[in-house]
Amino acid sequence: MSNIPKASAKFYVQKSTGETEIFSEEKLKQSLMRSGAEYSVIEDIVAEIRNWMEAETIRLSGNSESVRWGQDGLDSVFAIPSKKIYTMAFTLLSKRTKGNAARYKLKSAMMEMGPTGHPFEHFAGEIYRALGYDVEVAKTLDGHCVTHEVDVIATKDRHQRFIECKYYQSTGKNANVQVPLYIRSRVDDIIKIRSTRAEYNGFTFSGGVVTNTRFTDDAEKYGECCGLHLLSWDYPKGNGIREIIDRYRLYPITSLTSLSKTDKQILMDNGVVTCRQISIAPALLDYLKAPNSKIDKIKAEVKELTL
Repeated sequence: MSNIPKASAKFYVQKSTGETEIFSEEKLKQSLMRSGAEYSVIEDIVAEIRNWMEAETIRLSGNSESVRWGQDGLDSVFAIPSKKIYTMAFTLLSKRTKGNAARYKLKSAMMEMGPTGHPFEHFAGEIYRALGYDVEVAKTLDGHCVTHEVDVIATKDRHQRFIECKYYQSTGKNANVQVPLYIRSRVDDIIKIRSTRAEYNGFTFSGGVVTNTRFTDDAEKYGECCGLHLLSWDYPKGNGIREIIDRYRLYPITSLTSLSKTDKQILMDNGVVTCRQISIAPALLDYLKAPNSKIDKIKAEVKELTL
């Protein structure tokens, strides 16, 4: 296709799932608003991205592998990967304010906690700790039939919850109904033996699943039906991981622009997964063995995110 869309043509975005949708300035503004950026900054960034998309239309003209062309009525349209738009917005925001940029980076920062699921297990533990629970991470528990590796045990007011963490490095991958089906049987096996032990007399028990992406509709329905407590990026509505992070300032260390990839891995290997942990115990940065000038920059960014 050699024809170039005019600036008035619709811009399309290709999501991580492969789906294509019309580019929405309003959605971009809302995501920037969640970062805490000022209105004038948001308007400037949206305008710059709009101009950039128009320039991309002219430059690429349908001949680049990074753009997919299609037809919408009589207008030629194309789809730019959403990640490319996000990267552009993040770059523009980070030039203006590091703290807001770190907040804007939140979703992709969650994807940087891999490749193993261990850092996310500690992160889930920090969520429950912020909610007032005593937390244990990565424990082996007896069940009635077999032993079980439990990612997080959260205890509060003589209630104990056994939590499985499902970590994915792609936003396009969701936890399907097989996940809660499997966890329900494991939790029941643990509860069956634990409820008979004297040290847990008067305790109640439950199970849960935490994922950094989303649950499928069937997974959510089954979880609600069978009594599992599900927690994902945006579930339960209004009280998902995104809202909990904002509410309790539980920003992952992978949000920090002052840390290198190696720095982040060192901290995560030592169970340091949130900025809040560093805010409470700055000595945790000693793991980095970094010069004071760099430590001061990290502390300043952490302060901006946790206030």
